[in-house]
Amino acid sequence: MEKALIVISVLLIVIVLLQSNKASDAGQIITGGNSMLLGNSKERGAEKIITRITYLLGFAFILISLILSI
Repeated sequence: MEKALIVISVLLIVIVLLQSNKASDAGQIITGGNSMLLGNSKERGAEKIITRITYLLGFAFILISLILSI
């Protein structure tokens, strides 16, 4: 079970690094530079798949961590 947690951790790190850079967009909220940030911008194609994989790996990471802590 510990090996599965390590594999999921590495996959989670890789998939997060593959995501588009949303941090620079979030920084523009303070300066008011991006009016489309909170608009109707939807993820499409590969970006949507990467986001769903990130959610799935995050959920699996939390679930396995809780199981191992018992």
